[in-house]
Amino acid sequence: MKLYAYDHCPFCVRARMIFGLKNLPFELVILANDDEATPTGLVGKKVVPILIKQDGTAMPESLDIVRYVDTHFGKRILSEQVRTEMDEWVKTVGRYYNHLLIPRFVKMDLPEFKTQSAVDYFTKKKTESIGDFQQNLDETVNYLVRLHQDLENLVPLIKSASALNDDLSLEDIIVFPMLRNLTCVRDIQFPAEVKAYLEKMSEQSGVPLYFDLAI
Repeated sequence: MKLYAYDHCPFCVRARMIFGLKNLPFELVILANDDEATPTGLVGKKVVPILIKQDGTAMPESLDIVRYVDTHFGKRILSEQVRTEMDEWVKTVGRYYNHLLIPRFVKMDLPEFKTQSAVDYFTKKKTESIGDFQQNLDETVNYLVRLHQDLENLVPLIKSASALNDDLSLEDIIVFPMLRNLTCVRDIQFPAEVKAYLEKMSEQSGVPLYFDLAI
């Protein structure tokens, strides 16, 4: 199977995780961020991730891909449970965390941004949603005040380093990609429990963290 994705995309990380967690081989294809033709040709619009299944058909939507792989290849490993408290945490952090992440992605030499046209495409699109990139970078300290409190609030929700709710669930599929992307922010102080979870889930899923590229 083949997975079209961006490296920085948290929804793409969801899809990558299930292959790693189930130890299934797949081909990862990182698209240029300004490549509209490939995804549009496959599913009719510019979206990622896109899974090319064994029969050659294309499937978009990250959680659809996760559920398809989990139910069709070996024993299911994920429960559908997402605790209310975890759902609220995701919504809270999701309101602001892209202001920290998006301006950094184009500075990290990621494969989807290898060309200036890809950088320009992304910058134009995302400036419309978060505002000027440099202004957001200048506000890092203020965002970190909020984030550090929210990371502390996450600690009591982590039941083990290998799975947020003791057993693997959709919580891991949803939360790990958010935390993984936050590792691109150099000045974040991750609580020990959060960092242990990040490192263990990275190992289990085969999705590398961004600590070495952090800005």
